[in-house]
Amino acid sequence: MTDPRVAVVGAGPAGIYAADILAQEHPRVLVDLIERLPAPFGLVRYGVAPDHPRIKEIIKALHRVVNRDRISFVGNVAYGTDLKLDDLRRHYDAVIFATGAMADRSLDIPGIDLPGSYGAADFVSWYAGHPDVPRDWPLEAREVAVIGAGNVALDVARMLAKPADEQLSTEIADNVYRGLKLNQATDVHVFARRGPAQIKFTPMELRELSHSPSVDVIVHPEGFEIDDASQAAISSSKSTRLVVDTLLKHLDAEPTGAPHRIHIHLCQAPVEVLGTDRVKGLRTERMQLQGDGTVKGTGEYVDTPVQAVYRAVGYLSSHLPEIPFDHHAGVIANDRGRVLDLDGVPLPGLYVTGWIKRGPVGLIGHTKSDAAETIASLLQDLDQLPAPEISGSILEHLPGPVVDAAGWARLDAHEIALGQVEGRDRVKVVPRDEMLNAARDR
Repeated sequence: MTDPRVAVVGAGPAGIYAADILAQEHPRVLVDLIERLPAPFGLVRYGVAPDHPRIKEIIKALHRVVNRDRISFVGNVAYGTDLKLDDLRRHYDAVIFATGAMADRSLDIPGIDLPGSYGAADFVSWYAGHPDVPRDWPLEAREVAVIGAGNVALDVARMLAKPADEQLSTEIADNVYRGLKLNQATDVHVFARRGPAQIKFTPMELRELSHSPSVDVIVHPEGFEIDDASQAAISSSKSTRLVVDTLLKHLDAEPTGAPHRIHIHLCQAPVEVLGTDRVKGLRTERMQLQGDGTVKGTGEYVDTPVQAVYRAVGYLSSHLPEIPFDHHAGVIANDRGRVLDLDGVPLPGLYVTGWIKRGPVGLIGHTKSDAAETIASLLQDLDQLPAPEISGSILEHLPGPVVDAAGWARLDAHEIALGQVEGRDRVKVVPRDEMLNAARDR
């Protein structure tokens, strides 16, 4: 019997966990991790702020998987461009799509498309050193609004408020440091639609806002409401209790006079971005808790002068060529990881995992159980799947240049060496051509 071969499209945490579980569950399977970027690790590398090194600790575990026997990294290969679905079907018994979510969800309010209005995902990609975004970012605004009540909103606010020099101990890319050095922001306003017990901040992320001596965190009392549903949430969830306690400490604290401020506004929903030729402000409606965790508008509006707006209202997956896609939900329709056609019938040999399977919800740890469900479905189907037509590596049929595990190791070592020159752990390389050059076997 030939060893079964599986392609995993996407080498972020979802794809790597799927490859790892599959290799553990099947003693002979060969897995190719196909990634459109020259480096693996997806949103852990390109969606986490540089001043979050302990979150990036997960890369060490992912690194071990990429280097495992029977798992091969195939980088700088784009599905839909360098290879198509028929190519994958001819070379592999099964294909798992794990391409995640990188786009911003839209926010349908007047003025959202004005110059000076940005998606948080684009800004995150910039400060995380993603090679496919512009090298520069406009940071002239002194007052900024961030719309959202999750960790991404906090990351954006912290990166806008924290002085660039405090990032020099991180792996921040040189162009990002230079850009943040020019940042003019002094006041960053975070707007959450609901109350303190309903926001989606994690305690660790919220506490980190105040770690910089250059930043005061100011929680505004208007909208700080605790209703019956809020009290029940606080009593039943340690995480919620810690978040509310932290907000209360900021609410009671006197500002220190730090040069930068992060303002947290609760129970305020955005209704309009103000301005004619560019952003001049944000109009919000005060909301009122209803006792069941929901809110309703009060008809009272507040205008906050800002020169930039960042919407952090969620990520959105992108449609993959030749794969049925639920555009409303922003996911590939599936049944326990089996890709479904437009009639709801499983497509043989096609599977999905991660955010493109379930939507951009949950922390990185949730991705592992999600991958386990998909792998269970694949293994249940494996004996009935048609064998691939072509034996041998797909590398022979790719236009290149392809970055394999050895190439990624060279790129990794190059970034570490750059960091050693500056007394840092690493300096992230951003331009794709420089990444490919560093990965090349000389």
